[in-house]
Amino acid sequence: IKLFTKEQTYPILSNYISYYFSPIFSLFLSLLVWLCMPLFIKLFSFNLGLLFFLSCTSLGVYTVMIAGWSSNSNYALLGGLRAVAQTISYEVSMSLILLCFVFLIGSYNILDFYYYQKFIWFIIILFPLGFVWFCICLAETNRTPFDFAEGESELVSGFNVEYSSGGFALIFMSEYSSILFMSMLYSVIFLGCNVFDLYFYIKLTF
Repeated sequence: IKLFTKEQTYPILSNYISYYFSPIFSLFLSLLVWLCMPLFIKLFSFNLGLLFFLSCTSLGVYTVMIAGWSSNSNYALLGGLRAVAQTISYEVSMSLILLCFVFLIGSYNILDFYYYQKFIWFIIILFPLGFVWFCICLAETNRTPFDFAEGESELVSGFNVEYSSGGFALIFMSEYSSILFMSMLYSVIFLGCNVFDLYFYIKLTF
């Protein structure tokens, strides 16, 4: 709330339209992907949930790239290029791991993971895949070992260095929304997907 009340500044040489709308579109994408959350309501539990998730995450690359490019700053552009290279690289392995589970359960519906893990979690029988998926989640959300996009020692703050107040807040809201969604997806795929249980939401939090 404090960030939204700050003064909004715009670089004079920036591309105004793309500079202004890329944080908004980034937050929109990170909230749109929550439609994949497994609910026992037929309105939202659609059969192509994993495909929808892959489509939305691949679109998220453009927001980072445009945010870095439209700022017209060398630091922001370098941070954006590093983020794009990292995200595209790890999306390939993420798609292949998801494809393994699509072949295993024979469906793109995320809710089917609940029925296939009634007796044993996938983390027990597929622990190496679970560890690789955890590393991919860290890379996709730009967390600590993979925070090349926000390398503060060499790139000041990365692709968001020219953003202030509302735009800066929107970028970080979208990042933390993505972190929460990746945690939810890990709980769904590897840790039982029991959305009726309070323990599912505790796992999602931690």
